[in-house]
Amino acid sequence: MESRGIPNTSARGRVVLSTAPNRTRELTDWPVVGFDGHLALANGGERIRLQRGNRTVDAVRYTDSTEGELGVVNGSVVRWRPLGASDRPVVRAAGGEVQAFTLPDTPAAPIQPIRNATERVYLAGYTLSSSRVTDALIAAQHRGATVRVLLEGEPVGSRTATEASTLDRLTDAGVAVRVLTGSRARYRYHHAKYAVADGRAVVLTENWKPAGTGGNSSRGWGVVTAQPRVVDGLNQTFQSDAGWQDSERWGEYRQGRQFEQGEPATGSYPSELRAESVSVQRTDLLVTPDNAQGKLVATIDDADDSIDVIQPTVGDWDSPLLRALRRAASRGVEVRLLLSDAWYVREENKQTAQRFREWADRNDAPLTAKVADPDGRYEKIHAKGAVVDDKRVVVGSLNWNEAAATSNREVVLVLHGSDAADYFGAVFDADWDSGGFDMPVGALVALLGLLVVAGLAARRVSFEA
Repeated sequence: MESRGIPNTSARGRVVLSTAPNRTRELTDWPVVGFDGHLALANGGERIRLQRGNRTVDAVRYTDSTEGELGVVNGSVVRWRPLGASDRPVVRAAGGEVQAFTLPDTPAAPIQPIRNATERVYLAGYTLSSSRVTDALIAAQHRGATVRVLLEGEPVGSRTATEASTLDRLTDAGVAVRVLTGSRARYRYHHAKYAVADGRAVVLTENWKPAGTGGNSSRGWGVVTAQPRVVDGLNQTFQSDAGWQDSERWGEYRQGRQFEQGEPATGSYPSELRAESVSVQRTDLLVTPDNAQGKLVATIDDADDSIDVIQPTVGDWDSPLLRALRRAASRGVEVRLLLSDAWYVREENKQTAQRFREWADRNDAPLTAKVADPDGRYEKIHAKGAVVDDKRVVVGSLNWNEAAATSNREVVLVLHGSDAADYFGAVFDADWDSGGFDMPVGALVALLGLLVVAGLAARRVSFEA
């Protein structure tokens, strides 16, 4: 392809070339270069040459694209991305303490920061139908805090009438509610689950509904942190996602729409696992599709001893994350994969677990996988996390499949430190063993410490005798 014309700029670095620069500047944060000529690219793929006189300065070839996407050149390869998509860096925060919690055991933990907020609450989620969360948001609004909510516009299975009423109630109270939707949508799904409340942030695996944060169904993991860099990183992510053209006000979105009746979650489960403050050496904030998958693969590839993964389900046998798990097992790392027993994924998960076990047998690798037995402690697994080498924890909204990692907006924290790993590792062990705790995790750790001390004392006596 040859395009005639001269760019009207002396800009350097990454730029957008456009024949309508005034319109294009509204669609991207990159510098926009005006072009006096005809510029048309074929969706089916072409070779583009940049010429100075008769000399080709550079050339690149691209394959099939989607109309309205931007082509980002990396060497001689063009990667297509939606207009307005963010390019967030990995955010690293220095050590400190965070609050670790699990659901359904501690449903107060993810809501408490909202209840205490006086200045701002930015809540991001896939869905929101919890009256407890709604009450906390409206109360914060009445206290004078700036309260904003951002959700997925087209959740799988459609939005329920209960959720629609919940969002109507928030809007009537003056809370700004927006959904990501429409032809300009940058993500397949806005699936992230987090909140920024004053100087604290909540990152979790669960939806803001009774089955999730309400504690009426799902096994979930979560973290509350006051680390400034994490809080600021989530604030910037929220502002970026809520402030573009695929963000629509709830009142405008709901006009003329019908909503489905949903089945409310009403389960009741024992509170055996309490929330605990744990020290961390460092926290990494990752988001998809910008940076998370590569960093998580690197975390798995760096494992030396053990990897425990909990997921509702996994797909894409050849996805980067699952290939990384098999690579780890091939070099002797002990890998355990725990999947949900929920009725809608039970048979698929049984087949997945069997496939992993058969692969491990063929390759003499220390990898095992199984479907969880809730044993009355929760209804189903919805947690998405991992404990690596007893010193790193992965927790967030990311399902370990290629589509989620490359097309969704997801938020993930990587906690570095043995304290956090001990907490979530104990939760994982209990769920893996299909047994419950008769005491909180902290008390169990203390008891184990006493037993170790007693054992050492007994050994010393026997040696001295």
